[in-house]
Amino acid sequence: MTSRLYLDHAATTPMLPQAAEAVARGLAHWANPSSPHAEGRSARAALESARSVIRAAYDWQHELIFTSGATEAILLALGRAQVESRLIAATEHDSVLRAAPDAVRLPVKEDGRIDLDVLDAELAVAPTPALVAVQWGNSETGVIQPLRAIGERVAAAGAKLFVDAAQMPVNWKGGDLPQDTADLIAISAHKRGGPPGIGALLVRDLGLLLPTGGQERGYRGGTENVPATLGFAAAITVPENLEAMTAMRERLDGAIRALGGEVVAGDSPRAPHIASYRLPGMPAAAQLIRFDLSGISVSAGSACSSGSMRPSHVLGAMGWEGAKAGEVIRVSFGRSTTPADVERFISAWAEIARDVRARAGETVEPA
Repeated sequence: MTSRLYLDHAATTPMLPQAAEAVARGLAHWANPSSPHAEGRSARAALESARSVIRAAYDWQHELIFTSGATEAILLALGRAQVESRLIAATEHDSVLRAAPDAVRLPVKEDGRIDLDVLDAELAVAPTPALVAVQWGNSETGVIQPLRAIGERVAAAGAKLFVDAAQMPVNWKGGDLPQDTADLIAISAHKRGGPPGIGALLVRDLGLLLPTGGQERGYRGGTENVPATLGFAAAITVPENLEAMTAMRERLDGAIRALGGEVVAGDSPRAPHIASYRLPGMPAAAQLIRFDLSGISVSAGSACSSGSMRPSHVLGAMGWEGAKAGEVIRVSFGRSTTPADVERFISAWAEIARDVRARAGETVEPA
C-alpha cells in the first residue's frame, strides 16, 4: 500500500526526534520553576536554559515570554500592549483578527503585500501611540511582507510593530527579518518541529506591555511547561533546508502553470515552504477529497479556517472573488519533504486536472 504524503506542514509539522527526546528528558523536571527548593531551582535552570537557546536561535537580545502557543502570544501582544490604536493588515491570521476586532484594517495589493501608501495615511491619523500588526509570511499564500519598509514607516510615526512570525523558519536570512524592526514577535514551536502547546512572545521592551501578574516576569499566569520549552529549544536548533524547499516550490509552481493551474501571488516574494494553487473548474473541497483518496494531505487555507471551508479572507483581500477563490488549495513543505514527494503531488494534480478538462472537452499536457 502506498504511504501517505503529508504536505500540510504550515498547519503543523511532525515533531522532530530531537524535540521528542528533549520533552521526555524534561519530564524529570516536574517541579514548579517558581518554587524556591532544590527541585524548583532545577526546573528553573532547565527553563532558563531553553529560553537562552531560543533567544540565541532567533538572534534576539531582548526579552522572551513563554506562552501556550502563537495564539496566546498574539493575544498578549494585541491585548496588553499599552497603545491607543491598532492597525492590522487585512490578510492576517484569524487569531490576529479575532484578537483586535475593532482595529483598522490595512488593505493589501493584488500581490498580497501591504499598501504602504495607505499605511502612511492611516498612521498619520491614528491615535498615538499606535500598534501595527503584520505577518512575516502569510500562512495561506506564503507572501512575505516588506518588513523593513513597514518598520521604517512605523518607527517614523512613533508607533510600534508586532509581527506574527509563526511560519518563519528560524534560519531564514532574507532581507525582511522581524528581529531587525519589530517590537513584538510571536513564534510557535509546533510549526518548526517542536511540541504543540508552546510558543513565545519576543519583546523588545517589557515596558510596552501591561503586566498581568503571575509567572514569566509577571506578564503571564500559569506554571511554565518546562518539558515543552525544552522540546521547543531542541527543535529550532535543527536547521531547515530552505534552498531545497525553494527549489521544490519553484518546480511545483512551474508544473502547476504548465498543467493549466494558477499560482497565487506567484510573482511576489514568498516563503520557501508555503504556496497556494488554483485548479480552475473544481472547488477546493472536492480537490481535498481527491487528494486525500490519493493519500496526499493538503489544505484549503490555514488550519484555523479550512475546516469551515468558508471563503478565504486572505484571497478576498487580494481581490479573489466567488468561485475563483473557492478553487484554491494550499501546499506546504517541511524538513521531511523530498523532490519525489513533489513529483507525486504533481502527478496527482495532473490526474485531477485531466478529469476536469475531460468533462469540459479539453486536454492537459504533461507537466
